[in-house]
Amino acid sequence: MFDKPDKAEIEKFNKLKLKKTEMQEKNPLLSKEMIEQKQVGES
Repeated sequence: MFDKPDKAEIEKFNKLKLKKTEMQEKNPLLSKEMIEQKQVGES
C-alpha cells in the first residue's frame, strides 16, 4: 500500500463508462400537508 494515491489512474478514468442511476429516497420525510391529512384521517 502506498501513502500517496496514483494520480495517473485518476486522470485516465473515463466517466462516460459509469451507469446513470436514479436517486430515490427510501425514507422520505413527511411534508406539513401530509401530516395534516394523516391527522384528519385518524379523527
